[in-house]
Amino acid sequence: MPDILFHQYDSSPFSEKVRVCLGVKKLAWTAVDQPVIMPKPELVALTGGYRRIPVMQIGADIYCDSQLIVRELERRFPEPTLFPQGDQGLAHANAMWSDRALFQAAVAIIFGGLGDKVPAAFINDRAALSGRPFDPATMQAAVPHMEAQLRAHVALLSDQLADGRRFLTGDRAGLVDANAYYNLWFIRSAYPPAASLFENMAHVAEWLERVKAIGHGERSAASREDALDIARTSEPMACTVAPRDAELEGKRVTVAADDYGRDAVKGVLVGSSEHHVSISREDSQTGQVIVHFPRIGFSVTN
Repeated sequence: MPDILFHQYDSSPFSEKVRVCLGVKKLAWTAVDQPVIMPKPELVALTGGYRRIPVMQIGADIYCDSQLIVRELERRFPEPTLFPQGDQGLAHANAMWSDRALFQAAVAIIFGGLGDKVPAAFINDRAALSGRPFDPATMQAAVPHMEAQLRAHVALLSDQLADGRRFLTGDRAGLVDANAYYNLWFIRSAYPPAASLFENMAHVAEWLERVKAIGHGERSAASREDALDIARTSEPMACTVAPRDAELEGKRVTVAADDYGRDAVKGVLVGSSEHHVSISREDSQTGQVIVHFPRIGFSVTN
């Protein structure tokens, strides 16, 4: 079984989503803890400039964004599945709700609640990441609206659980549970007073405890320098390019997120599908690596 190096930090909400998936799959993995804010020199050496957390590394293959990490985990380690009802497409589509609407409500409630307790260094870092002001005071003004939004979102979970099912799609946990859970985990861990918004909603507290009990699989640790060494001494996997991208095969392209954290990564296009794009690049610290990105939420230009 290939070693999973997971570049993360413990308070990262999107890392928690993947950690729950690792728990569902009962996988062993190695945490490579990254700083919460820039600089992240070892990470950007691996990715070519992409700075968002989490990132998964398997040898010299680097997977960016939680949506692609989850997809790759399912491809490499299909059992136990993250899609116990066979609803793979809908479960991935569900992440567009949990990673955007639900996550934005959680962010506003957390940082609006923390207010002037948010460190200036964190504010400056997230402003640079998003390309716009990160202003807890503005978020604080939006808290009443976002609290109502959060309860409306969580009511959907309560409705789904109302028939007595243990998890959101049935008796077995899957990606849909991880998608929803990490946002409520984020609120509970980062700003506990706001957990009262949802913990008294029917069926929700019990479901949260069931997902928490899944755990995170078997965790070990490695240094950031270890991760660079592993990349340098590994060979990336073979890739294929989808026919519709044939004109770009072997050419230099630029990949960037289209929402926030738009750091451009340049490399040679060596793989693609409807769901991903892969570019080959070299760095003096890593040797040749292939960096993989999801299609949804990322642009590819040449």
